[in-house]
Amino acid sequence: MTIHQEDNFTNSKNYDQFVSFGLIGAGMMGQEHIRNLKLRDTARVTTAFEPDENMRTIVSSIDPEIIFKDSLADLLNTHNIDAWIIASPNYYHFSQLCEILKVSPKPILIEKPVCISLSEAQKLFQLSKNLDIPVWTGMEYRYMPAIDGFIKSVKEKLTGDKNILLSIKENRYPFLRKVDDWNRFNAKTGGTLVEKCCHFFDLMRLIFNSEPSKIFASGAKDVNHQGEIYDDKIPDIIDNALVIVEFISGQRASLQLSMFAEGEHFQEEIFLIGNCASINARIPGPSRFWKPSRGDQPVAELTISPRGNLQKKTKYYPVKKSLLEAGDHNGATFHQHSHFLNMASGKGKIQVTLLDGIRAVMMGLAAQKSIKIGEPVDLTKEPFKL
Repeated sequence: MTIHQEDNFTNSKNYDQFVSFGLIGAGMMGQEHIRNLKLRDTARVTTAFEPDENMRTIVSSIDPEIIFKDSLADLLNTHNIDAWIIASPNYYHFSQLCEILKVSPKPILIEKPVCISLSEAQKLFQLSKNLDIPVWTGMEYRYMPAIDGFIKSVKEKLTGDKNILLSIKENRYPFLRKVDDWNRFNAKTGGTLVEKCCHFFDLMRLIFNSEPSKIFASGAKDVNHQGEIYDDKIPDIIDNALVIVEFISGQRASLQLSMFAEGEHFQEEIFLIGNCASINARIPGPSRFWKPSRGDQPVAELTISPRGNLQKKTKYYPVKKSLLEAGDHNGATFHQHSHFLNMASGKGKIQVTLLDGIRAVMMGLAAQKSIKIGEPVDLTKEPFKL
């Protein structure tokens, strides 16, 4: 069963020439897109909508040529925009995507999560069936060089014909402060396992090339956000979780999340066990959070360990300083834009479809529900079945 949709897109625009992006949301992730596109000769964010004055000031220091519009409607009526990036807070993604498709349908890169509720996911699923404009879900983790190497190794069957167990760990820093503290509440984020972990659920589906059948999760808010109150509301997002996922293929995956472990040497670790070997990718966190007192920041690495006591092999994935400084995803955002621009030119395919984004959200929502009810959730039944 193949789940990775790869649709060709034919467009009259010559994307070998200059590409003008319109940006919705110029906060932390929007700024990462701006910095990465500035590293290119033929692509820029030229126009943006960002209601927060402080964020606009920061963006102007990054690229003073960006023109800000006073409303989303003004932005969508801007001429000479070739493609859109949606990088606004999660709870705006669904409505803004629908508005772009209605008013100014051009290639879209929408940051994860594509939506935050079951009702939005179901509506997007119906919408995805008849799309004639490419919508690319921003799943940067696929494009971290070490993870890209991991995925290629799996496709080359370096671990054998049977990949049985997949384990993903993220030990990281707490959620950062965002405008109006929107990321402190499930109602605006979809929950931590949607907001943060849809990346990892996407990787599980991609690596196993199968759909999940059942999810069981346990999690809580144990360390972070204690004593925080915003407009008389107490944050309800969790800061740690364990998740087990069973797939229709019979394979199994687990996720361990801790958002109070920034002292770890590596931030992410992905470990796959096959019938002939295991493979392990380790990725450091953002450069801007690495303290020089800890020595040199580690380099991402990939280790393949055959069975039978054969010698393991480790490959290192150094990332250019310019890419590390342009964002928090180990160079992935730059590489993602390479593939997006290639697709928009008609030379490549959509690698992370809207449907991919929807399914990752559904897994996160199911995991959040599992925590709430204390039982496994069946994704092959309503309301999670697509």
